[in-house]
Amino acid sequence: MVFLLCGLTSSATAQQLSVKRLTLKEAIDLALRNNLGVLLARSQIGEAEGTTERQFSALLPRVNGGAQASLQNRNLQVAGISFPGVPSTVPPYAFYDFRVTGSQPLIDRQAWHGWKASTQQEHSARLSYQDTRELVVRQAAGLYFASEAAAARVQAAESRVTTSEALEKLARDRRSQGLATGVDVVRAQVQLARDQQNLLVAQNAYQTSLLSLAHFLGLAPGTPLEPAEQLQFHPVEIPAPEQAFNAALAARSDYRALVAQREALVERQKATRARYLPRLGVTADYGEIGRTFGSMTATGTLAGNLSITLFDRDRKGERDQLSSRMAGLNAQIDDLARTIDQDVRQAILDLRSTEEQVKVTDAVLNLSRRELELAQDRFKNGLGDNVEVVTAQDAVAGAQNESIAALARHADAGMALARALGAPETSYQMYMGKP
Repeated sequence: MVFLLCGLTSSATAQQLSVKRLTLKEAIDLALRNNLGVLLARSQIGEAEGTTERQFSALLPRVNGGAQASLQNRNLQVAGISFPGVPSTVPPYAFYDFRVTGSQPLIDRQAWHGWKASTQQEHSARLSYQDTRELVVRQAAGLYFASEAAAARVQAAESRVTTSEALEKLARDRRSQGLATGVDVVRAQVQLARDQQNLLVAQNAYQTSLLSLAHFLGLAPGTPLEPAEQLQFHPVEIPAPEQAFNAALAARSDYRALVAQREALVERQKATRARYLPRLGVTADYGEIGRTFGSMTATGTLAGNLSITLFDRDRKGERDQLSSRMAGLNAQIDDLARTIDQDVRQAILDLRSTEEQVKVTDAVLNLSRRELELAQDRFKNGLGDNVEVVTAQDAVAGAQNESIAALARHADAGMALARALGAPETSYQMYMGKP
């Protein structure tokens, strides 16, 4: 029984510690489900819906029901009724009243425009929620690319350690054959130690990137995970800046959210002007009243109400407040349009530049590897010491790091262009050269 329990515990532990391999799409889906910013933006939609419902209720009928049981007497003299021989106070008497009352606004432009303003605010909240999702997609992709790059650096560092181990062994073998000096052996050992140190640094940076990614995705701290995709180059079709800017203005949720807020302010300004317009409504009540339950009689009232505001100093203050807010919002919209134009142009520049960087760094990496092969052959054939080998190893290491950085920058530039153009949640793969 003890062995069985131990076996079950070990199996459960192994299952818990199994590494979670995530594709970019899976990472983005996790972020959209768990990220705090998305959850908060979603709650703001609920608040906006509640505000719209409350504003709409001002246009709907209100119905109340009530019951009254009263015992009272009256002082007739207070009412100006006084006759000789007639008591001044009416003896106590009771009556009962059961009644339903209702009211319905017929014309109320202030309430109408207030409701229209709340619908625009709700629309703005939905667009802000979509913008938050788009930002989360952008950030999740950036963290995923950083983890991919860190994983590639670990692989490159491991390959350099393997190469250094082989070269250190070669130096020792040639020293034992009398074909190399002790300096060659020490030089190879120093290079091996440096590569091992760089591997440790790369491994730590990789684990740190995974911690940041897991936190952003809403996973528990320490959750074992790794990117299931490798950092690769995918050519991207680059649009013209002018066409891209026009498309971005039509698609960017943050810009459309500000425009919806402006429409809401326009409706609020109309509601402010409507405070001096007549308001027409009807009120009614119906019920039964009587001194006893057996003698109750049905009664009712139907009335029309017309009210006009003659003086309201608060209206001027509200008008000035909304005018100032409108000026500030227009400035925000204009500034955001310029920012979007800059984002689009910057993303296009970065994408073009990083595409060329990938080509150049790939060529440099191939040349540095060829240089290392030639240096190894020269040292192996006794045509020189291993100084050229160590120098070539450093060149390979630098070329590998530059190549990885260029690939990561190109992938990130593709996502930046997707974000600049709007709706990367549905189109980001197109800007990574994927179908």
